[in-house]
Amino acid sequence: MSQVGAPRGRTCSRSPRSRTLRSVASFGSAVLALAVLAGCSSGDGGDEPPAAAQDNAPAARDKVADGGTVRWAVDALPTTLNAFQADADAATARIAGAVLPALHTLDERGRPQLNPDFLESAQVVETEPKQVVLYKLNQQAEWSNGREIGAPDFVAQWRALSGRDTAYWTARNAGYERIEKIERGKNDLEVRVTFAKPYADWRALFTPLYPKEVMGTPNTFNDGARTALKATAGPFLLKNVDRKAGSVTLTRNPRWWGQAAKLDSLVLTAVPRADRAAALAAGKLDLAEIDRSVAERIALAVRDARAGQSGARAALAHGPGAGITPAAALRSWALAHGSDEEKAEEVRAAREQNRKAVAAYAAEQNGLARFVVRKSLEPAYTQLSLNGESGPLADERVRRAVARAIDRQELAETVLKPLGLPARPPGSHLALAGQPAYADSSDALGDQDTKEAAALLADAGWVPGGALKKPATAAGTKADAEKKTGAEKKADPDKKTDRAAEEASGEKTADERKAEEKKAADEKARAKDPDAASDDGLYIVGDDKPGERRTSPLIGAAGPENGTNVLAPAPVAAFQGAALLRQAESLDTGSKPVAGAYAPRGTAAPAAPAAADAAAAKALGKDGKALSLRFVLPSGPGSESLRAVGDRIVRMLDAVGIRTEVTKVPDESFFKDHIASGDYDLALYSWPATAFPATDARPIYAKPEPASDGSLLVEQNYARVGTDRIDQLFDQAAATLDEEESRDLVRQADARIWAAAGSIPLYQRPQLVAVKPELLNAGAWGFAAPRYQDIGYKKPHSAQGAERNKR
Repeated sequence: MSQVGAPRGRTCSRSPRSRTLRSVASFGSAVLALAVLAGCSSGDGGDEPPAAAQDNAPAARDKVADGGTVRWAVDALPTTLNAFQADADAATARIAGAVLPALHTLDERGRPQLNPDFLESAQVVETEPKQVVLYKLNQQAEWSNGREIGAPDFVAQWRALSGRDTAYWTARNAGYERIEKIERGKNDLEVRVTFAKPYADWRALFTPLYPKEVMGTPNTFNDGARTALKATAGPFLLKNVDRKAGSVTLTRNPRWWGQAAKLDSLVLTAVPRADRAAALAAGKLDLAEIDRSVAERIALAVRDARAGQSGARAALAHGPGAGITPAAALRSWALAHGSDEEKAEEVRAAREQNRKAVAAYAAEQNGLARFVVRKSLEPAYTQLSLNGESGPLADERVRRAVARAIDRQELAETVLKPLGLPARPPGSHLALAGQPAYADSSDALGDQDTKEAAALLADAGWVPGGALKKPATAAGTKADAEKKTGAEKKADPDKKTDRAAEEASGEKTADERKAEEKKAADEKARAKDPDAASDDGLYIVGDDKPGERRTSPLIGAAGPENGTNVLAPAPVAAFQGAALLRQAESLDTGSKPVAGAYAPRGTAAPAAPAAADAAAAKALGKDGKALSLRFVLPSGPGSESLRAVGDRIVRMLDAVGIRTEVTKVPDESFFKDHIASGDYDLALYSWPATAFPATDARPIYAKPEPASDGSLLVEQNYARVGTDRIDQLFDQAAATLDEEESRDLVRQADARIWAAAGSIPLYQRPQLVAVKPELLNAGAWGFAAPRYQDIGYKKPHSAQGAERNKR
């Protein structure tokens, strides 16, 4: 399913500890139970199975034929082949997985496992006085140029990624900066890595491992590895990158010492998500991740093929022709052959266009019937991000109220249930069900509870009808004035503001004097010319802002609290509409029409409709300002499911009186111009899971810090919500070599992340893969890394009983 995930690269990173991007105020006054903040949860997830199993047609290698090519869709060709650069993407990672050493790979539960193709062993051999990890390399492991893989490659990668040499343009280096030295062991097959500080996630290092020919100098790292790799070591070789054809070709590595690749070649083909149905149907792809809409089309195509229905009949049943009734078809035929030539030509063109659409859909359905859909849950989750930098969400109580208003179970079922996948919301930000560090810590925030959400909002001052109440002024309470003056004194103790001084002395404020001066000027002008225009005492129908003066605050989406431009009538159109309404009213009442859009002086403004009054009274507000949040969503193809979830969230928030202004923006600007820059209140996007949360998740939840220029350094904490204690727990977890103790610290950090309510995990993302049924060991891998050398086609003699698409 295509959904917007977090981008790769660092955002305002303040230190070299960021290892990688997984693709956002401090704690408020709420008091939480110590047991909850200590990591109280519904249980240890260490023995819990993954929420969904793999679906990749696993088969023994002797059942897989030798030879053949698989054309595998990627979103775009990689802009770099260096996985440690900021613009590395999923295609970069896929190539690296097939052609470079991975010392540890992930299993079906997301646990790092030693890769015997490259290592005989890897373990911590010393902890005092410093941590030492000893790697024993597979004696057959060598680069494609014939050179042995060894300590020089480890040293080159450490120096490039340690952050000490700024000439290397690296996006991530967490863990490498903790290394003190790397040296040869007893022989060339041993590498000793000594850490200056203990590092629990040491298995995250040196995967992928690049040769010293790439890492050895800034030039080869920064530029050379973007387009070529001087040496590789994996079951496949990088043959060529054809940017004109939009493909990367990997071929079987003849020097590979492990089990030989079954395929002759893997061709990574750039096909945007929106074009994949057509590419699959046309026979241009063999394997592709797809969205729900394409998966549904494949299911229909398989069903129709089993029923003996052709694509043409299917198109009339559920394609472009499905909405054409016999009566409509007859009427269209009559118009196309009627006497009105102009109309007939128009109808004939529309009929021809529809005929082509039906034919294209029919052909595609015939092609899609040759595929099956393999599905599981992707190792990533979609979350609702709440920007706590400013506005109402800077108050922890409001963030918690938003979270308590949302039914996460309903949202998960909306996305996953129609696909036949388990629909249980994630209970952790830092691990997913089945991973050793997983534990459901959502109790630190609480389940959906409308009454509790309303109580939190009321405690924060957001109450029904609050938008209709004007803020306290000098005529208001003395306490409010003293509070404001005290705050100003705190900001500048040696200076008393003019307004505070006026209020303290009982003199008129500047706003009051300005209003009186304007009124006197208007009266003077009218004395000279009784017909002179004036906005004093006037009401403009449809606009409560006559001239420079506002008679009452606007409530809702068009209000001043709104950061989104709202379509509204131009001034001339508003005046004309007002005049028509006034004239219509005069006809109904029998009174004399009034020229223009204005009521005479002294005429009371028409009362608002009862429904509007009721809505305004129900809407939450505070000091004359409505509670309204800007909800930013991507608008591109493939994000339909995300937008559907957004619609449900809007309704859930509306039920507790929180208004939302939904803004749909292009996918290409969603992160750069909105999420990373903080131009949003609410947003939906995804984070991938990791086997190393103490390292990978820290920059995502690190407490933002102010920069010297006044901006906020957020790393990847796009919610801009964090605490010192969360940072401390991450640091402790990363420095604890006892694995269970480290996991417990991660769980404690997660409980506090829940309590801070900066991000709310909603559902684990579905993983849908279209694949030819005869292709084995390929599909929806879930947590596990693909084993590229085992992918291949079923042997002819065992081709009977091919799998069929699951509905």
